[in-house]
Amino acid sequence: MGLARCGPARQETTPLRQTIVATLREPTLQEADWALRQEPVTVTAKTSERSAGSIHDFYSEGDYWWPDSAHPEGPYVRRDGMTNPDNFVAHRLAMIRLSRIVGALASAYRLTGEGKYARHAMRHLRAWFVEADTRMNPSLAFAQAIKGRVTGRGIGIIDTIHLMEVAQGLRVLEGAPGVAPAQVAYIRQWFADYLRWLTTHPYGQDELNTKNNHSTCWVMQVAAFARLTENDSILAFCRERYKTVLLPGQMAADGSFPLELERTKPYGYSLFNLDAMTTLCQILSDAEHDLWQYQTPDGRSIRDGIAFMYPYVDDKAAWPYAEDVMYWNEWPVAHPFLVFGAVAFDEAAWLATWERLDHTPDVEEVLRNLPIRHPLLWLDEV
Repeated sequence: MGLARCGPARQETTPLRQTIVATLREPTLQEADWALRQEPVTVTAKTSERSAGSIHDFYSEGDYWWPDSAHPEGPYVRRDGMTNPDNFVAHRLAMIRLSRIVGALASAYRLTGEGKYARHAMRHLRAWFVEADTRMNPSLAFAQAIKGRVTGRGIGIIDTIHLMEVAQGLRVLEGAPGVAPAQVAYIRQWFADYLRWLTTHPYGQDELNTKNNHSTCWVMQVAAFARLTENDSILAFCRERYKTVLLPGQMAADGSFPLELERTKPYGYSLFNLDAMTTLCQILSDAEHDLWQYQTPDGRSIRDGIAFMYPYVDDKAAWPYAEDVMYWNEWPVAHPFLVFGAVAFDEAAWLATWERLDHTPDVEEVLRNLPIRHPLLWLDEV
């Protein structure tokens, strides 16, 4: 199956798409102006003495793990839903920053066709994936470590969901003025190497076989990287995984995600998992495979998931479950499930809600759990 390259956005005529472009044009160009002034910052800029990896290895620490008050020098203990502000997150923040920069610049290029956006994005991409002094190793063996317990975990693979818009941005920028094909090929090879690690390392297998949003996010980012590297066999695996494991295994008959509702942040986790599920449909659907319309044998579909959450995004006060223990007030924002779903199902009400929500959140926890922030990169793939 051939995969079309992305470039400047084609002229769209549907009212929904006109609304999307009109809503995003000004904030996108403003963010791109900010991005043009940014210098590259990669994992080599900051290190932690607690990391078991090298200066080129991504490192992070588990969010919900804290010092044990009874044994201050002992292993950390878990407090679900409560983020420890003293953990090392510099690499995660740098990766989120990269996704913002590349996402904004690639989106601005699609809007304008101006080569300056593409050239500056390539500076950051070269620093992260090409240049020997600053590049990141294509693996994630030291993510979400826990002091006194483990030097890394499969659960940490969720940190690289922020490379998805980087990968999609490269697809958009390929062929732009000033973008060297050899550099694109080198970066694509980095993603191919990382994809191989994700699908073969025991940490990757652990994450694939989790039961909640972590497995959704493994499939989501693997699908994004497989599309960039044109790995048809992995794309086929991701489609089958969505149909036979993710959707039937996580979604209840009413469209809810029970495994997320039972957490200490039921609202935020439900939004996060729905964003990931719909992004999977966006990535994996094409002329031959329409995951938007797919139904399980008992009739469940992604539309059920959107229909379940939409009323509580349109009117958060109607939420019938517990409030999140942290960041309750920061949600919702302009979630990708609203805009992707509106286009897929021609639902103007969903888009109207998306249109009025916050498109430029700046809270770190929100940015961390909102890997798709630049819909203009993705919509031509419907």
